[in-house]
Amino acid sequence: MKNIVKKLFILLVLVFLYAPILILILYSFTNATTIGAIRGFSLHNYVTLFTTEDLRHMISGTLLLAVGSAALATVFGTLGAIGSFYSSKRAGLFISSLNQVPVINADVVTGFSLCILLVEVLSVNKDTFIPLIVGHVVLCAPFVYLSVMPKLKQMDSSIYEAALDLGATPMTALRKIVIPQISSGIISGFALAITLSLDDYFIATYTKPATFDTISTYVVNATKGSQTTIKTALWALCAVIFAVVVIIVAVSNIRAGKEAEKGGHVI
Repeated sequence: MKNIVKKLFILLVLVFLYAPILILILYSFTNATTIGAIRGFSLHNYVTLFTTEDLRHMISGTLLLAVGSAALATVFGTLGAIGSFYSSKRAGLFISSLNQVPVINADVVTGFSLCILLVEVLSVNKDTFIPLIVGHVVLCAPFVYLSVMPKLKQMDSSIYEAALDLGATPMTALRKIVIPQISSGIISGFALAITLSLDDYFIATYTKPATFDTISTYVVNATKGSQTTIKTALWALCAVIFAVVVIIVAVSNIRAGKEAEKGGHVI
């Protein structure tokens, strides 16, 4: 009886998580203009998605923003984690506490605060994209820090000290000893930063130029409008994003499984 209840609970959770996405994917392959009535099979939503200039510019701009801000956030988050790890106990605790603030703080507060600081106080023009990029770096860097720090704690610190004793400069030891050992955490932080940037709405709303939209802001604005063709094309966009995520997760798991098998054979 307990096993049945556990399986039903897991099934219920999976339904709540994936049913809305699967419904959107189903309707993206139909002529339906609203959720509720399924019409004939059609690929017009995907044709609209990849042929409409505004949609293509929005997608490419969002991806460029996500990759660029994630790269900067990865650099700052990694350096912050390394600096905190090799600092004194009190300084490391202070840095770690400061890093928690953007993580716990609401995105709407962070976005509004950055808008006031950069645009109103420092007079930075929003059309330069600087406020938007800074906002996404501030959003993502703390999560990179949290991804890298566990790898630093797992690392054998004596290797770094041995490299210094053998004549390596701190920068050389960092580049050839520390970075390779925490590379998996850096890659995980970079991937997480891209996801956070793509998902962000509030910070982008307050800091983006008036003529630029990310996927999140575009979807929200489109659902308020009356262009049915654009709305249904966004169903196709959701399907494409979900498919890409599934492929990435599957490939990552397959690679992890193969590496685990190799490690087992070596042992």
